[in-house]
Amino acid sequence: MSDTTSSFTLIKAATLLAGPLVFLIILTTVEIEGLSTGATQVIALALWMVIWWMTEAVPLPVTALLPLILFPILDIFSTAEAAAPYASPIVFLFMGGFLIALAMEKRNLHTRIALNIISVTGTHANGIILGFMMATAFLSMWISNTATAVMMLPIALSVVDLLQDSKEGSLPSKGYRRFALSLMLGIAYAANIGGTTTIIGTPPNVVFLGYMQEFYQRDMEFGRWLFIGIPVCITLLTITYLLMTKVLFPHGLSKLAGSDHLIKDKLSELGPMSRAEQLVAAIFFLTAACWIFQSSINDLLGGDYLDNTIVAMAGGVLMFITPTSLKRQEFVLDWKSTERLPWGILLLFGGGLCLAKGMESSGIVQLVGDKIAGSSEISLWLLLLLLTTFMLFMTELMSNVALTVIFLPVVLGIADSLGVNPLYLAIPVTLAASCAFMMPISTPPNAVVFSSGHIRMFDMVKAGFFLNLISILVLLLVGLTLVRWVYG
Repeated sequence: MSDTTSSFTLIKAATLLAGPLVFLIILTTVEIEGLSTGATQVIALALWMVIWWMTEAVPLPVTALLPLILFPILDIFSTAEAAAPYASPIVFLFMGGFLIALAMEKRNLHTRIALNIISVTGTHANGIILGFMMATAFLSMWISNTATAVMMLPIALSVVDLLQDSKEGSLPSKGYRRFALSLMLGIAYAANIGGTTTIIGTPPNVVFLGYMQEFYQRDMEFGRWLFIGIPVCITLLTITYLLMTKVLFPHGLSKLAGSDHLIKDKLSELGPMSRAEQLVAAIFFLTAACWIFQSSINDLLGGDYLDNTIVAMAGGVLMFITPTSLKRQEFVLDWKSTERLPWGILLLFGGGLCLAKGMESSGIVQLVGDKIAGSSEISLWLLLLLLTTFMLFMTELMSNVALTVIFLPVVLGIADSLGVNPLYLAIPVTLAASCAFMMPISTPPNAVVFSSGHIRMFDMVKAGFFLNLISILVLLLVGLTLVRWVYG
């Protein structure tokens, strides 16, 4: 065994042991003034989970199962009470969204949508970058950010290879490199930004929804969220495009010969829309319409018949029961396809909600909120700036889902202690969790495009740093103006 392998094994063993060791030390030696024994136990477990989440000593979903095991043993909750958050409506909301996304991917509807969007923006170099960013952002509103980036990358690489083989390849290599760099970064950043647009677009948004139901029994309407998500997406997407193509990495290239034929060829390869693809599109648009016009439909029916979870699961179930061929007993989606469903994310949501429930019921969230809110006469805008900045730069270093699970209850506790609408702080902080632009390890889309070989670490850090600062300002304005306007 090499020295490198031995060192890695020792580090892995140390991080694996660090979590339970800290847990035991706090349980046996630490007494926190103002907190009950149960609250100390919850803090001990939370630190164990934070250590494992930050170091990824074990898979994130495995860590999320600890509250289900330890809360009943520690007499924090009964087994039934500890298990309840793992079956939260929010978990099934995201599950329904995953099923719809799986059907889109299985029938290649997402590829057709992407190629058609790209074809609209023309064959100018910057138009191609804009087209890829728009297509990526739109798809990320509905399907996994990672899956979107994985799908868009080979199409983008084909365009880059076309440039290299064409007469444009005779241009200075700096222009070619900058075009490829902007295209790759544009895909990653658009995937992250696009996910913020809808309440199901990215896991941190769904964690936020879960906490609003858990702490305030408040259901966030899909349509109303769009009044925040769409302006944020358009603003950040526009700034990202202009920053990369006009300021940081201007490439000087014009029309790319043959790129229009490349896109048309890829569309031709798909052929005409199959019956299965048409059915997926119909169910997808029906589901989206029910989400967006949910309140109007309920008013028309005279009751609260629809909510986000019911719509999502109905859309998912329709994929399984809508036949593409009764004779062959084939349906839009089959159960085997669910092998690719990210079940671990659903467990992660459940574990996060269970931990948050323990922190809330034991008084930890309120105590932390009181301490921070009462420590100084801090203005709301400065507090929002500090919380958003902390979230945004911390998510560069650890899972944005895990960080949202840990940090958002504290933010809600601070809001309650200050007596302000929790949405004023929680929504910008939640959106900040998806604005990780600096590092390949920050989000899966960043890692996907970094693997292309067209991005240097320095370039990603440089572009990401400026985008992080801009995102903080945008989210600060969102919290102080847009959230107030939408939610009162």
